[in-house]
Order: sequence, then C-alpha cells, then structure tokens
Amino acid sequence: MDKGRPPWARPCHGPRPGRWRPADGDLPAGRPGARLPWVSTVVFTGFVLVGSRIAGKNQPARADLDPLAYLLLVTGAALLLLRHRFPRTVTLGTALTSAAYLAAGYPYGPVLLTIAFGCFAGIVAGRRRTAWAAVGLVWVSHLLVGHWLYHRLPPEGDGPAPWGEQLFVTALVVAVVAVSELVRVRREQFAKARAERVAAERRRADEERLRIARELHDVLAHSISVINVQAGVGLALLDDDPEQARTALTTIKAASKEALGEVRQVLDTLRSPGDAPRSPAPGLDRLPELCEQAEGAGLTVEVTERGRPAGLAPGTGLAAFRIVQEALTNVVRHSGSRTARVRLAHRPGELEITVDDDGPATADGRAGDVSGGGNGLVGMRERAAALGGTVAAGPRPDGGFRVRARIPLRAAAPYGTPAPHRPGGARTADTVIPTATEEES
Repeated sequence: MDKGRPPWARPCHGPRPGRWRPADGDLPAGRPGARLPWVSTVVFTGFVLVGSRIAGKNQPARADLDPLAYLLLVTGAALLLLRHRFPRTVTLGTALTSAAYLAAGYPYGPVLLTIAFGCFAGIVAGRRRTAWAAVGLVWVSHLLVGHWLYHRLPPEGDGPAPWGEQLFVTALVVAVVAVSELVRVRREQFAKARAERVAAERRRADEERLRIARELHDVLAHSISVINVQAGVGLALLDDDPEQARTALTTIKAASKEALGEVRQVLDTLRSPGDAPRSPAPGLDRLPELCEQAEGAGLTVEVTERGRPAGLAPGTGLAAFRIVQEALTNVVRHSGSRTARVRLAHRPGELEITVDDDGPATADGRAGDVSGGGNGLVGMRERAAALGGTVAAGPRPDGGFRVRARIPLRAAAPYGTPAPHRPGGARTADTVIPTATEEES
C-alpha cells in the first residue's frame, strides 16, 4: 500500500517511529533515507569562507583569521550536509563550532548564519529542545566571553563588550527561533492538509466502489434469479408445451436486456465519472415494472400503499426500489411461496417498506445457499443506513418471512457513510433477526 502513495503521504500512515511520530512532542525526527544536500552545502561553505574574510577586513579589533578559524568555519558549515539525517547532531555541532569561533575573538560575519541554519534544521525536524539548548549555549558563551572572560581570550587588549551588542545577539536568537517555529508549524499544517486530501479522495473512491458493488449486485441478483427460474421452466416444458417454453424464453430475453441496460449505465459512470447519467436512476415509479418481472418468474406480487405519497429524492427513491427488488429476489430464490405482498406506508418524514411472503423456505434456503455472495441483506442495510434508516429481516411468528425497512425522508447522505447520531438516543442500529431461515441472495 505504501508504494502507491506519494512520499510525503507515507509518513502519515500509522505511528512509525522516527518518521511521523513526533520527537520531543512535536514534528518528525530526521529522515535517514534523505539525499545529502551537496550543492547547497558547498555553496554555503564557500559563502561563509569568503564572507568571513571580507568581514575580517572591516573589524580590525578582532583576531585575524588563521587555520584554526578556517577549520571551525568549514566544520560548522560542512555539518549542514547532514541536517536532514542527523538534525540533533548538526544543531549541536554548529552551535559548538560557532561558539568556539566567537570565543576565540574571530570577526563576526556569516558564522551567525551557520548558527541560524543549524537551529532551523533542528526545529523543523522536531528537535526543538535541542535547538533551543544550542542557541542558548551560544548566547550564554557569548555573554560570558564578552563580560567576564574577555581578558583571558584573544584578541589581546580586548575590553568588555557593550551591552547593546548583547541586545543585538538576543534579538537575533529570538528571531531565528521564531522564524524556525513558524516554518515548522506551516510545514506541519501543509503535510496534514495534503494527507487529509489523500485520505478524503481514498474514502470517496471506496464509497463509490461500494455503491457500484451494491448496484451491480442488486441488478444481477434479481435479473439472474428471474432468468434462472424461467430457464428451468423452459427446459421442463420444451418438449411437452413448446408455447409455454417460448413464453419463458421471451421472459429471459426481456430480463437479460433490462439487466444489460442497467449494468451498462453503471459502467458508464465508471468510464465517464464527470458526466451525468444518460437515464434517471430507478425509483418507486418503476415498481409496476419490477412486479411484472417477478410475475414472469412465477411470483405474484400484491402492492398496497398507505398514506399520501411524497416526492422522493433520487437517492431515497433508488434505495427504496433496490430494497423491494432484493426482497422479491429473495422470495423467488429462497421461498416456496408464490405470492409476495409489498406494503408502502407513507408517513410524515418517513417511508416504511414491508415485504412479506408466506413461506416456507425452500431446501436451498434452509441449506444456506450463498451462490449470490451473501450480500443481499447487507446491501439493504447499507442503503438504509446511508439515509439514516434501518432494515429488519427475519421469519414471522405465523410462518413466512418479512423484510421491513424504514427510510427517513430527508437529504440523503453519501453512500457508505454511517448513520447519523440521533440526539437523546443511541446510534441507529441496522438489525437482522439472527434466526432467519431464508438466506441472502
């Protein structure tokens, strides 16, 4: 999985020590696999050497640059080559070499940038305490040398440093720390925002895959069940009653054509995700057509409605249609009853769907036929839960099987999202009675 993500997103996947897990309570530590910044380090080292030589000519009161001075300058600047891999070592190393350089009385100049870049590397890498300790070490050493140890260190005849110089060093330290902290926070926010965008895109892709899987299952399970029943009828009557066999084949043709049309519509959304669908999603207005298909499979469907029908949002109408379709498919496949009753109760703010059959369960149903994948009731629950509703399915006390769904009539949530939490109560539960004898398609 990590190979498919951008490098910046991989550290955000799980608490990996030394990567995204904060060090010292903040940002990640160094990156052992990072490339060494050769070009920038060489350029910076050259700038420090040339700049320090020029600065020394304008500071005659400071000690002249000698081999030790150049060694300290090169060492401090060269340490920045490892700032991505070993930020703590680089931060302390640049602070120590710079403090030694200033204590020896060499001229001020680009050496202060070495301290600043070392501190910056430590804070950005999450080594905040180390960076603060390093700049504090430089400040304290400069204070001690400038006011108490100046007569024991070069240059000869040097006097105490003015306090205004200490104020300048203090302001410089505060500015370096503040800028480093600001960059650290901005980088952290940017990395989190990018990781959240990737996670959101992945979540949307998962939800879309789940929606398409439900659509394909519902379309294919229903149509193939009808085709399977009619194929059996056709084979049984092919010799004795050719006309009835012809009727069965006609039903198979119609059912397969309908299934191919709906599958094509689902696949079109995959090929052109930004385009609108060419035909509207099915809703309860197509319930007569669904009942006609079920009757072609030998199932008589009685539909009754109570209450005043309200206009349904496309997502709500599709969910209601698919729930009825799946329930009828289960009756065709797993029930010995040849009659099913569909009741639609339109209440204020809610649609209740009830599908009953008188049973009994067929041998396949009792044996736990899972040829359809066992996702029928799961898909019904997911469709209802996506809209904040519930589905209950199981045997009736007087025999037979019942599927009951309640769907709130409000704005639909995206498929695959959990049911909303209702104030004053528990989270909506999607229940399926565990003693069900008719299996899912």
